[in-house]
Amino acid sequence: MMREIGTLLLAEDNPKDAELTLMALEKHNLANKVLWVHDGEAVLDYMCRRGEFADRPNGNPAVILLDLKMAKVDGMEVLRAIRSDPSLRTTPVVILTSSREERDLVESYSLGVNAYVVKPVKFDEFFEAVGQLGVFWAITNEPPPDTAR
Repeated sequence: MMREIGTLLLAEDNPKDAELTLMALEKHNLANKVLWVHDGEAVLDYMCRRGEFADRPNGNPAVILLDLKMAKVDGMEVLRAIRSDPSLRTTPVVILTSSREERDLVESYSLGVNAYVVKPVKFDEFFEAVGQLGVFWAITNEPPPDTAR
């Protein structure tokens, strides 16, 4: 029996990268379960069920695909906030970024990121990498039980 596909939260401020990511996920029949937000503040609003997301259903996404360099609140601050909140900390977070800076990589893992993926420059490689990420985190990976009450 196949389990239900979990929601993916895509945090990406670059519309072209977001469009490519959504296309790759759609190829694997995952796009209908993706919520795209444009900045770190919106990620935290979604996760904390506030603002425009105050009435969203309980539960956390199967995974957050998180860019690092975003407006309002950057990805590292989002990761720090998620990992410091007991009701959110088990939510898988994958950094999906163009940053190859060693300090970003080291800090991400020290804060508890589940994976760090540097966006491939070539279209085909980017498309394939995102598709594999989506399938693994939305279908293959067994998520932690929902502890929200």
